Amino acid sequence: MHTLRLRDREFGPGDFAVMAVVNRTPDSFYDQGKTYAFEAALAAVAQAVRDGADIVDIGGVKAGPGDDVDAGEEIRRVADLVAAVRHAHPGLIISVDTWRAEVGEVVAQAGADLLNDTWGGPDPALAEVAAKHGIGLVCAHAGGVTPRTRPHRIAYDDVVADVISHTVGLAERAVRAGVRPDGVLIDPAHDFGKNTWHSLQVSRRLPEMVATGWPVLVAVSNKDFVGETLGGLPVDERHAGTLATLAVSAWQGARVFRVHDPVSAVSALATISRLRSS
Repeated sequence: MHTLRLRDREFGPGDFAVMAVVNRTPDSFYDQGKTYAFEAALAAVAQAVRDGADIVDIGGVKAGPGDDVDAGEEIRRVADLVAAVRHAHPGLIISVDTWRAEVGEVVAQAGADLLNDTWGGPDPALAEVAAKHGIGLVCAHAGGVTPRTRPHRIAYDDVVADVISHTVGLAERAVRAGVRPDGVLIDPAHDFGKNTWHSLQVSRRLPEMVATGWPVLVAVSNKDFVGETLGGLPVDERHAGTLATLAVSAWQGARVFRVHDPVSAVSALATISRLRSS
């Protein structure tokens, strides 16, 4: 099992890291632009740090369909924020949610420690950026779909096998490109290129991903599959389902948890740690 090393922190097997989401987007599915303004985003990072987050994941493009955001606009949204966060919080692990190498290069120079490619490697040069700057990379599975699209009736012979094959393949490719092995994570990317049934299968069989030895990141916070599983709940009523899925994922061996509510995640993960060690 790989030990994950980001900045000056280490997360070995059995350790947990909370990754708080801060989106500089006007159309985020969760907060609808609450942290789009620069000062609001910076304040949200500070609050996440107070709430116990180990990592803050900064995003400049809404994951789902919406207005076009080119690389220049994405850089405008995230680069100065990364630099400001690095100045204000020297020890914080900063992640940037992007699939573009052009954006990755700028944010790496601004102080990012991790590039979070939730779209499964559409730009192979992103790994080269991570290698060049000695920073980490998240290798995710999105079924080969175009970023920011929702496929119609996507199907897999075995979704978990596909997830493992793709993410491990990306991880190995990243290491060949020069990315530090201890800076690589794999992410099943619930709901990305998947319907609810696929996301539930991934959750049930998460130990198969953990068994690959690569640290596993899960991003289940307030996702559609959680709402649909609970009878079609809207985003603002998915908190309990989110925590239940997060706790199960932690028990199964996931190591990094991307969340909108760091306080609850920290408490839930502390409970899992105590239960597991008692």
